Amino acid sequence: MNTTERYLVGVFDDDEELLHAVTDVKTRGVKIEEVYTPFPIHGLDVAIGHPRTRIPIAAFMFGCLGLVCILSLISYTMYFDWPMIIGGKDFFALPDFIPVSFEGTVLFTAFGMVGTFLVTNGLWPGKEPKTFDLRSTDDKFIMTINMEDNKKTEAEIESILRNSGAIEVNVKQF
Repeated sequence: MNTTERYLVGVFDDDEELLHAVTDVKTRGVKIEEVYTPFPIHGLDVAIGHPRTRIPIAAFMFGCLGLVCILSLISYTMYFDWPMIIGGKDFFALPDFIPVSFEGTVLFTAFGMVGTFLVTNGLWPGKEPKTFDLRSTDDKFIMTINMEDNKKTEAEIESILRNSGAIEVNVKQF
């Protein structure tokens, strides 16, 4: 098993040039691993071919879990564990619990989404990040191509990147 991954890293100066380069590189049959930019570029996710995100579904599920947990805790506390008649109301007066249920739903959703973000992006403690080029956080746009996923040679892909507007093409191994 090969433990080192070999990447070809194309560095671009302009966001419009990068967007055109992504479509150009993909039409020539090269699979792009990822593109790193210092700011969001409208339409880049569609050009790369990323599927639509399922984050809203996860947020809804965490919210439902929070609502069920909070209502379960309130009903257990007010009906079984410590039943009190407050102001002549029932043990389980649902309208009184709406604000607490809402806050619990928001709390579960927030913590769940933070956890989902950390797991899906591989940001757990002790994980070494793959840094292709530090300039991607300042003013450069980075396109990475995994050489194991492509059938073309390194020289062919480098030529395609340079013809698409890359100012540098580097090889990076992890």
